[in-house]
Amino acid sequence: MGPPDDDPVRAAARELGADGAWVFLADVQQRHLVPLPGPEDGDPFDPVDVEGTLGGRAYRLQQTQLSSASPGVGWFPLVDGVERIGVLRIEDGAPGGDSTGRYEALAALVALLVVSKSAYSDVVVGVGRRQPMSLQAELLWAFLPPRTIGTRHVTSSAVLEPAYDVGGDAFDHSVAGGRLHVSVFDAMGHDLASGGASSVALAACRSTRRSGGGLADIVRAIDDALARWIPDRLLTAVVADLDTFTGELSWVNCGHPPPLLIRDGHVLTDALSRRPELPLGLGFHRHGPQPVHHERLQPGDRLLVYTDGVTEARSTSGELFGELRLTDSLVQHMTGGDPAPEALRRLIHALVTHQDHELRDDATILLAEWHPDRPGN
Repeated sequence: MGPPDDDPVRAAARELGADGAWVFLADVQQRHLVPLPGPEDGDPFDPVDVEGTLGGRAYRLQQTQLSSASPGVGWFPLVDGVERIGVLRIEDGAPGGDSTGRYEALAALVALLVVSKSAYSDVVVGVGRRQPMSLQAELLWAFLPPRTIGTRHVTSSAVLEPAYDVGGDAFDHSVAGGRLHVSVFDAMGHDLASGGASSVALAACRSTRRSGGGLADIVRAIDDALARWIPDRLLTAVVADLDTFTGELSWVNCGHPPPLLIRDGHVLTDALSRRPELPLGLGFHRHGPQPVHHERLQPGDRLLVYTDGVTEARSTSGELFGELRLTDSLVQHMTGGDPAPEALRRLIHALVTHQDHELRDDATILLAEWHPDRPGN
């Protein structure tokens, strides 16, 4: 994180009166908080479980946690915008006054430092990995955006498994000009060509979107790129835009499971079901405009987009995870007070457990919430 003779985080913490400071980053699967190695030898901590620990609670709830068992020890969430990164462990032998506020300000700066380093630091990236990644997973993770993004009006969060061996699934989301864009892709197969197809889809989507193209233009661009450069791979997709001021949702479905609309804790069955178009990669979409569907959302509505690897995941006894289990689990966690990123983290872990930790297909879930009337907006 800094020069070999010092650690800037610990140096800053000492200036604020702390006895010590340690950065813990979440691993790719959000199961552990792993200490970031510093220039000093003998860092005294092992990885911390996200479940059942004070540090994990700070990460899950994005709230400062002060230890009653160890006075002077606090855990401060590291958050980049709305994206959870990890926690900062502070030891202060003489806590009191406004020290908590000072350390929270330090944690905010540390989060920015970690994000800036992660773009080119193998150390920062490596801390989040508990095992080697496959080549196709390395390719896809290089293209994926942060798991969670948001503004005062909208939040979008996504999870993806198997994190270290993902083949053809990918997601994208972006907020610009009062509009949230989300897309979920599922390429045929589970190899490097599948990862390449999804990466091409992400690149074509972003290139078209950033050039001012709409959803139909994005579909045509992806279809053309796949048909031309990876002709033996098909890909299903949902690409959608949400106007964060009016709540108008627009989307195109190309051979993908229909997105789900959750309102007041209930799934509105078939609210977003429309006749799907053909998958991408056949070249069909290049020959004419594709229908863009529209629906007006209500404040508090949530849009759920997933790949078939979620609902078709089977337990060792052959039981499907299913759409009902998917939506019931998600609604239960969010009704219990979990923010969207935490609800998705718990949901994807339940899915992995359902398949006895051996996913046979990629599984991606994206949840977008429109909250224009949230207090403070």
